[in-house]
Amino acid sequence: MGDKEFDSQTFLEMHAVNVARGDRIVLHDVNLNIRAGEHVAILGPNGCGKSTLILAMTCQLYPIVCPGMAVRIFGRERWDLTELRRHFGVVTAGPTGAELPGERTAVTSGLDAVIAGFFSASTLWPNLHVTDEMRARAREALARMEAAHLSQQFVGTMSAGERRRILIARALVLRPRQLLLDEPSNALDLAAQRDLRETLRTLARDGTGLVMVTHHLGDILPEIERIILMRNGRIVADGAREDLLTEPRLSDLFHVPVRVGRDAEWLHSW
Repeated sequence: MGDKEFDSQTFLEMHAVNVARGDRIVLHDVNLNIRAGEHVAILGPNGCGKSTLILAMTCQLYPIVCPGMAVRIFGRERWDLTELRRHFGVVTAGPTGAELPGERTAVTSGLDAVIAGFFSASTLWPNLHVTDEMRARAREALARMEAAHLSQQFVGTMSAGERRRILIARALVLRPRQLLLDEPSNALDLAAQRDLRETLRTLARDGTGLVMVTHHLGDILPEIERIILMRNGRIVADGAREDLLTEPRLSDLFHVPVRVGRDAEWLHSW
């Protein structure tokens, strides 16, 4: 597809999207538009459909074909996924919160793990041709994540928070315009959560659009002004943070009494 089909203003368009997993429909009539460069948080309880929405957004699950259904990323309905990665970075965490692909990853240096992101590989295999520009951009991505000190450290010796920085640097190495973060604070201790959130704030201020999927109020950066609430596979609200991150709204969403506290620019809940 030619450049004329690339929409530099709109990141994501979803219209009348229903997604099935097995014989059960888990996303129902999703309509969602996100501008390129916009900072958005998608919030909801476990089982609300956030993971399925991520798979639909990243072209790993396809919607049920029905009249009016459409999914477009940067204006296109079809992408070569290698090409898409140059515009759209994805960081998802596994059960321990900081998985990197492949059995060789543990004995791969931080720098090599980031360079391998150019190839969607777990390590720098001998058949891969690495250029000086790739190495420079990998060092740049590590610096943006305040992780330059990890360049020569083996991934297997890193903490969960350090591995998370390597994961995000892998996504940043192609300089995407939009970054999707799935449960970014999962499995991190309080200090690592704080450090990562401050680094993500820097990315947001530098112009990288963030779409953050979470069920933790503390993950929602002050730069995120738009909130999308999900429940039972549906978007139940979409609006400004001051309207939706309230005790009544969140208590209804999670079906438990929720208290919201504010500490300077941050929110927390209990």
